[in-house]
Amino acid sequence: MMGDLSCISGDLIQPFAAGLGVAGAITSGLSLFTKAVFQNSRDGLRKGAILFLAISSLIELLCVVIYALMFPKLSIVQNYQAHSVSNELENAQESGVLPAGNLELAHENIYKLISLFLTYALTLSIFPGFLYENTGKHELNSWYPLVLITCFNVCDALSRYTTLIKPLKMESGTWITICALARILLVPAFYFTAKYADQGWMIFLTSFLGITNGYLTVCTLTGPSKKIYNASESSSLGNMLVASMLCGIFAGACLSWLWLIGSKISF
Repeated sequence: MMGDLSCISGDLIQPFAAGLGVAGAITSGLSLFTKAVFQNSRDGLRKGAILFLAISSLIELLCVVIYALMFPKLSIVQNYQAHSVSNELENAQESGVLPAGNLELAHENIYKLISLFLTYALTLSIFPGFLYENTGKHELNSWYPLVLITCFNVCDALSRYTTLIKPLKMESGTWITICALARILLVPAFYFTAKYADQGWMIFLTSFLGITNGYLTVCTLTGPSKKIYNASESSSLGNMLVASMLCGIFAGACLSWLWLIGSKISF
């Protein structure tokens, strides 16, 4: 999807990224719903998990079918693909310039790749593992982790729309990278908040984590590049950005295990 939308129009990247955030918020709502329905029933945790997986799998399958069958048939997609292929052939014949390779694209957009990796590596090192295991016991009891996850996802979704307000959008690649790197300060903040502060501060900190994650994601994906790319180059760049994001998610998931060092939790 990211590669296809990058080809068609850069203006579609922000709504797509915002949709990802909304999907996270809907997921949290589904988690709260299944817990409320099966909270007092026998074997409720298992039943809730099965219902959650069934609904989410159905939605995912529906999205895959729509993308495979309906997306290519949209008039805007067909028109753009037809025009982009003919334009690229004409430009290549006239200029004799070959499309930029992956290494060249990566070098020209290195700040985007680094920023996405840092943003998601830090986010996934805290969310959701730490929020489920290391926040202690509070007044909300078993609802507490779900409330934290919901706060993160809702704030993440809302922050992805802030870039629609021009003065609020960060355009500098250097500052985007600096902000992504500065989020590492959230690691000691979460540690000391979980150890010494009450649940109100943890909810605030989790919301801030979601805000910065969504905001930096959209700023990075829609940030300026050094030059204007053709359709094939835009598609390759979009796929590279997603690959960088997934590498950050994987790294963050691995780093989240470090929270268990010195913990009394047994396996």
